[in-house]
Amino acid sequence: MKRNENRTWIRACTAAAVLLLALLASAGARADDTIKRPGDHPTYGVEIEPHALLDWYVPYANSDVGFGLGGRFSIPIVQNGFVPTINNSVAISFGVDWVHYGNCYVGGNCNVDYLHFPVVMQWNFFVARHWSVFGEPGIAIYHGFFPCAVSVNGSCVGTPQETGVEPALFAGARYHFNDGVSLTMRIGYPTFSIGVSFFP
Repeated sequence: MKRNENRTWIRACTAAAVLLLALLASAGARADDTIKRPGDHPTYGVEIEPHALLDWYVPYANSDVGFGLGGRFSIPIVQNGFVPTINNSVAISFGVDWVHYGNCYVGGNCNVDYLHFPVVMQWNFFVARHWSVFGEPGIAIYHGFFPCAVSVNGSCVGTPQETGVEPALFAGARYHFNDGVSLTMRIGYPTFSIGVSFFP
């Protein structure tokens, strides 16, 4: 599959996932006035979220797609949010994601690993008894490990690494099984993730 074909496929999957999350949340919110009751949500000190993830587009990965694991910690800073008339809260969220890519463009059979360190503001909206949705703008620091740099004649000439900062923007939804556990889905840039959140 070519790189731009992959990007088109990923854009289509992103749009479908956004639509699915919106439909699930709106279905759960019907005949439920939770969003109209400010402060009517569980209080917690930290949200702990291990997850699996999908990442895309690194120039050295032939498939433009990577798979990995990660985790988030979100600490509430405002229990009653920026809009006092609805049920919302604000947290600072940070974590680490590890992503593995195969089939480098430069050098044939090799692998690439990236670490992402997202730091975002998480704005939560409690739309129904079992559903909350959130938006997360922020940044992600990344660090990539490459097996080697390939010279003109194809030989391996070192083990390069790269570090940088990129924008991060996510949207997500949680299905709350109870006040202490939820299924958490997140889509955006640079990763998709699905995991379980714990609210001790």
